[in-house]
Amino acid sequence: MSIFKFKQFEVDQSGCAMKINTDGVLIGAMAKHSAPKNILDIGTGTGVIALMLAQRYPEAKVHAIEIDQLAAAAANKNFERSIFSERLSVDHISISDFHSSQQFDLIVSNPPFFVNDLKNKEERKGIARHADENFFELLVQQSNTLLSEKGILYLILPVKQALEVISEAAKYQLLLAHRINIHSDENKPAFRQIIGLSRAGVTLVETSFCIYASQAKHTPGYKEILSDFFLAF
Repeated sequence: MSIFKFKQFEVDQSGCAMKINTDGVLIGAMAKHSAPKNILDIGTGTGVIALMLAQRYPEAKVHAIEIDQLAAAAANKNFERSIFSERLSVDHISISDFHSSQQFDLIVSNPPFFVNDLKNKEERKGIARHADENFFELLVQQSNTLLSEKGILYLILPVKQALEVISEAAKYQLLLAHRINIHSDENKPAFRQIIGLSRAGVTLVETSFCIYASQAKHTPGYKEILSDFFLAF
């Protein structure tokens, strides 16, 4: 189905190379800031993360950027149709070309992460899934200029890429403040990490999170964090 219905909004995925996925909804539900006024979603795709953040932070304005023209248009339609439309906006632009006088308290991204890997034969999916070698360096560098003094950058990545980004971010005095190790179930190692990077002097908070309690059965924790969004919960 091209329409994905949430409790407070709908997402039309037509024209989007990458559909709504677990990574996206997890970071949309778990990225946090005490009181963000301005939020940036890098690589918004369908716009689902931006919409979730607009729901979670009713005082915040949420801006999104997206390199794929059709996805940016789809996100814009989803924003316009939502009850949060006055606080949502999107630009069809790459992170390398995006400049703003506005600084952001919370920057969130579910970025492409297959670096130097075999490109997907479907070109638009390749853009959504694969990153050039210097992509994460650019992402960290740009985010550093866009973050407010007490801002935080949240990314969801495979463990290897997360460690590389943490190392790269330290060059800009962006330090690991929050890490969530994502496991498919309690018997498997983490396959994703949600990392929060900040220049504010905070103590690292690290937790683990399991998606499944058993085959096809979600954990109570998964249901809890998505209970404000998913109709099934």
